[in-house]
Parts: sequence; structure tokens; C-alpha cells
Amino acid sequence: MLHRFDLKNKVVLLTGGAGLYGRGLTADLACANATVVIASRDRAAGEAVAEEERRAGYDVSAEVLDQGDPDSIGALRDRIAQRYGRLDGLVNNAVSRPMIGPDAPIEAWEESLRVNATGVYCIHREFGGLLSIQKSGSIVNIGSIQGMIGPSRNLYGEQTGVPLGAPDYFFHKGGLINLTRYYAALYGPESVRVNCLSPGGFLADQPDEFVRRYSEQTFLGRMGGKSDLGGAVVFLLSDASRYITGVNLPIDGGYTAR
Repeated sequence: MLHRFDLKNKVVLLTGGAGLYGRGLTADLACANATVVIASRDRAAGEAVAEEERRAGYDVSAEVLDQGDPDSIGALRDRIAQRYGRLDGLVNNAVSRPMIGPDAPIEAWEESLRVNATGVYCIHREFGGLLSIQKSGSIVNIGSIQGMIGPSRNLYGEQTGVPLGAPDYFFHKGGLINLTRYYAALYGPESVRVNCLSPGGFLADQPDEFVRRYSEQTFLGRMGGKSDLGGAVVFLLSDASRYITGVNLPIDGGYTAR
């Protein structure tokens, strides 16, 4: 039954394919034999990742996408439909972080809404509509445990050197979980599945004290690494998960189960 986990002959769009999560997801999707299209505003960064994967023998290409521009989203949908004739999977991974803290200018909050709220809605509408016409496909949203819980003052602040974060991120990631449920209900009759993964505690060059404290708060006693997210993404895109939809799955070493 292992062939049910294989993404061979599946076209998968990954937004934000060169960042913290995106680079590892690109590699994992390619290794699972998917035809991968990575899309971001930075065409050069995306093309560099795609070229690296192609040299390894995988089918990866890069496209331009401005998630805050509905016209850009629609144009990418049309290019994918024209080039491949279909889309089998969508991984919503791109995120903009214009706010640097709770006292950031209102304009930064509004910019975040444009990209992370309106943009994500437009992506669901445009690409979910494409999948619905096909009557097949899977959407995987990359959320965050910070959409499920508030920040710990024991982990974030002067004691560890990692700031508390900005409120827009908590707002959008919390909303993404319920947006997932909405579109799971809307697209379910068309055999399109929509699920959310909520990673938390992934290593990103944080100070040692933060890593130590955070690791103590997980059941597994460590923070996540670059290979800890892709397996769940591949599973939810594959036929092995064909009866799973509307789910939010934390990928956090047990942090939110405490």
C-alpha cells in the first residue's frame, strides 16, 4: 500500500518555496515524485531552488506570485491550467511579516491583512475552484500553533532574546484554521479535501536559552528540524489520506498537548 503515499503524476503548487518551511517542503515534495511548482514574489530565489532540485533529477519549476494581488493569483492559476491541464495539490505556505511588534504602524497591520487574509482567501477561491471543476485534489494550509494558543512569556521576551511577536500573525493563523474548515465543507461535495498543519517550535537560529526552554516544554524534548514537516504534507496530499478533511494537525512535538 506504500504506493498510495507516492505523489507521482501529481502536480502540486507550493507557495513560498524558498523560506524557512518552503525550502524543505520543496525537497520533500520533489522526493515524493510530485511535479512541483513553487511560487513567490522573488522569482530569482525561486528559480535558484528549482534549478537545484532539477540538477538532482526532480521536476521542479518556479513561478511569480504576488499573494496580495488578486490578478497575480488568477494569472498563475491560468498559467498552471494551460501548462499542465490540471492541478492535484496546493500547499499554502507563503506568509508576509510586515509587523515587527504590537506597536507597529497601522499601515503594517493593513498590509498584513492584504496578503495574509485577503490573499489567502483569493487563493482558496481561485485554486479551489479549479480543483472543484476537476472534482479532485487536496489543499494543505500551513498554519502555526500560534493560531491555537497565545505566546508564553517564559519563552518570549528579554530572558531569551526572542521577541513576543506581532499580533497579526496570531490573528491570521487562528483564522486560517477555521477557513480550512469552511472550505473543507464547501469543496467536500466536489471531492476536494482541505486540511491545515500547525507547526511550532522549529529551529531557526534562535538563542541557546530559548532553544533550551522551548525543548523542555515539548514531550519529545527538542525543537523541530527541516525534515519534520514534509511527511505530514506529503501524507495529506496523497491518496493515503483520501478520507481526511477539515483537520488541523499540530506539528509541535507535543507542545500544545501539555
